[in-house]
Amino acid sequence: MIFDRTKLKLKPLSSRIHDINIDIIKQLEPVDIVDDKIREVAIKLSHVKSSGKGAVIMMIGGHVIRAGVQNYMINLMEKGYITCIATNGACAIHDFEFALIGATTESVARYVKEGQFGLWKETGQINDIINEGYTFKLGMGESIGKAIYESDFRYKHISIFAQAYRLKIPITVHVGIGYDIIHEHPNCRAEAVGATSYKDFLKLAGVINNLEDGIVMNFGSAVMAPEVFLKALSMARNIAHQHNKEIKRFTTAVFDLVDIPDNFNTEPSKDSHAYYFRPWKTMLIRTVADGGQSFYIKGYHSQTIPQLWSALRHNEQGFLT
Repeated sequence: MIFDRTKLKLKPLSSRIHDINIDIIKQLEPVDIVDDKIREVAIKLSHVKSSGKGAVIMMIGGHVIRAGVQNYMINLMEKGYITCIATNGACAIHDFEFALIGATTESVARYVKEGQFGLWKETGQINDIINEGYTFKLGMGESIGKAIYESDFRYKHISIFAQAYRLKIPITVHVGIGYDIIHEHPNCRAEAVGATSYKDFLKLAGVINNLEDGIVMNFGSAVMAPEVFLKALSMARNIAHQHNKEIKRFTTAVFDLVDIPDNFNTEPSKDSHAYYFRPWKTMLIRTVADGGQSFYIKGYHSQTIPQLWSALRHNEQGFLT
């Protein structure tokens, strides 16, 4: 039996208790840099920008949006330090809600008991945006960014999606059906979700065509980033090899909270739980094995992203102010 979504009761966001509000958004100001590896990554970013060679891809999980570092990310985009942002569906939802009402995030424990988790009317507007984007053959990220940018949302100035659209920087959304709360809603069209997200996957693969001498940074995505990057890189390398070119000299940097050893250049054994932390084996070892370099930085996104911005600001004093 197929579930009948038309019987669902949607409530307005005004009736939801939000766990995070606009007060979490950090102002753009320098912070102390406590990890020298961040300085090393910043030096590489500065070199890529000044050379004009190589893509800089920032892959993020939903917690990055919830960390309040939007102003830092937007400034990095404005100054040319990021050429592509790859996200998951949670990022799009948190970004949209922040732009619309200046708040986001609900208590799963509370609302799942009531059968209300995720069933908020205004958040479902994202499905309408995706459906329209599908009609006009747009990617999911571009569709959402365009809609927020052209809206009268009070807080759209802190929307990563809107500002990426303004700056013509590709922002991609890589979803799994059933992963996101908007998939519960009656107006969710699977064909639109699949087509727009797949278009974004192909966009990302196109960016990775130019990854030689570039950088890929993964902030807090344990599954989406390593898995999507792995497949897109294989596609790009396939084409490169046909033209006697290479995509192997690039840098990866993983920013997360998982404890891994300082010497992470050897894969953990399959009988270790660490083997299943995909960013380690995929982004820090396998994809850079033929000439790349990798970094692992442990820390909260609310700290590491401002530190990275501050390190770049130190490298090019005055450029980011």
